[in-house]
Amino acid sequence: MGSSDDRQDEPGDEVEEELMQAEQARSEPQIEFYGGKWMSTIPIALFIVWAVFQSGLLGIGDTTGLVIGMLVALIVGMLFAKGDWKSYANTIFEGMTQRVAATAIVAWLWAGMFAQVLQDGGFVEGLVWAADALSIGAALFPAATFILAALLATGIGTGYGTTIAFTGLFFPAGVLIGASPVLMFGAILSGAVFGDNLAPVSDTTIVSAVTQDSDIGGVVASRFKYAIFAAVFALVGYVIAGSMMDGIAVSGETVLEGNPIGLIHLVSMLIVIVTAISGRHIVEAISWGLIFAIGANLAFGLAKLQQMLVFYAPRNGPFAQDLAFLPVVQVVAPDAETAGTVSGSLYNGALGFFPLIVLTLLIVAGAQIMIRGGGFEALQNWLLNSVATNVRRAETTMVMGTAGVNAMITINTAAEIAIAPYVARIGQKFNINGYRRANILDANSSAMGYIFPWGGGVLVGYATMVGLVEQFDWFTQSMVVNPAQVWPFVFHGWFLFGVFLLSALTGFGLEYVSDRKAEEVARV
Repeated sequence: MGSSDDRQDEPGDEVEEELMQAEQARSEPQIEFYGGKWMSTIPIALFIVWAVFQSGLLGIGDTTGLVIGMLVALIVGMLFAKGDWKSYANTIFEGMTQRVAATAIVAWLWAGMFAQVLQDGGFVEGLVWAADALSIGAALFPAATFILAALLATGIGTGYGTTIAFTGLFFPAGVLIGASPVLMFGAILSGAVFGDNLAPVSDTTIVSAVTQDSDIGGVVASRFKYAIFAAVFALVGYVIAGSMMDGIAVSGETVLEGNPIGLIHLVSMLIVIVTAISGRHIVEAISWGLIFAIGANLAFGLAKLQQMLVFYAPRNGPFAQDLAFLPVVQVVAPDAETAGTVSGSLYNGALGFFPLIVLTLLIVAGAQIMIRGGGFEALQNWLLNSVATNVRRAETTMVMGTAGVNAMITINTAAEIAIAPYVARIGQKFNINGYRRANILDANSSAMGYIFPWGGGVLVGYATMVGLVEQFDWFTQSMVVNPAQVWPFVFHGWFLFGVFLLSALTGFGLEYVSDRKAEEVARV
């Protein structure tokens, strides 16, 4: 995030801009649909059906297939729009330019490069060595992964970045020592949920506080007990499940050998954490960690420069022969398979997320159509007027409504921004305290963003996992976890959702406006 030294945009400024964009979208001319406002939900609804059919019923986790599904859904939705379709088409562009989507995309690209460079530097082998030295076997490794992922996500404030790093590093290490791949993936996603929910610098934390007129420090302090309660149960769940669920046998004894030198990259991760906590932007924090990681790889002989970046220049290229002395240039035959390509961990770390980037932009566009078409407002007004008729039902509506919106808008920050005004309206109607509203809003946005198989948090981990097949000789396609398999094992997400649903139903922890007043809403 921003700092006072360089006067970059501070978190509060970014959130305010995103909220203004969302409010402007609601106030601009609406798209009319044949059949009424509810028809504006067609693109998102069809996409969910497609995702369930592809991932759940057929077991196909291909992100590109989901891209096609969203494209088809947008086309079908256009057929029900009144007029010349110009407004519909412009809304697609409008949604794809939302800053909230760009924020997630940038985090994916930077985190992807960072994780790949650490892989080149033998960090996975270092983790295998550490697990053996500390006697952390297959049964306990998922639980340990959950704890460490939660700490990293809380420190850097991005669950997506944590998911990428841990799927690229801790996931293969866990598979190597015999832990269940499904359980490993669930533990990583659970750690991401914890950090997204509790980190003061997390986008979801900031959005939940600012939109409910509460200070960030007070919000974090008030939700700590809920997060820790859910985390304890999740940790116990991973310990028990780890002892019951088998891993996949890895062929070849040599791949099981660890190497302590790779643990130098714990310093790389520490640099990212410390820099992020100090108030620097997450892009800057990861960049400093990346610079150190590259330097460590070269200084300790962990990876050559060509492993991190290489240009395969065809021999007949204009200046290929003249530039062959450069360590990042490799001259190959014109008919070679690699001729005219770029490779290395920096390139591959970013490349793997391109289909997911396109999918994210299209999903946010579909959500924008739902907003401009009035379907989202119709849904929220129905909940406000027909369902939230007393305090208990109002809070239950907040919980279920936030979860439902996250099922439709797969980027949890975007979903949170969309639902936040309605949570505020419901809460104000029954004088529910801003801290309480912010906690309900954030906990369920954080949890559900990593549970639904088509959710951004799950897909970014899946995209990272698919890349492991090409990066490790021993990693096979059978070790890749389909997004439809992991949702029951995101224990912290489910426990966090359950804690707030139970709180809403019973009134546990309920505070009214008169019980406690928020401090001045912090901008940092």
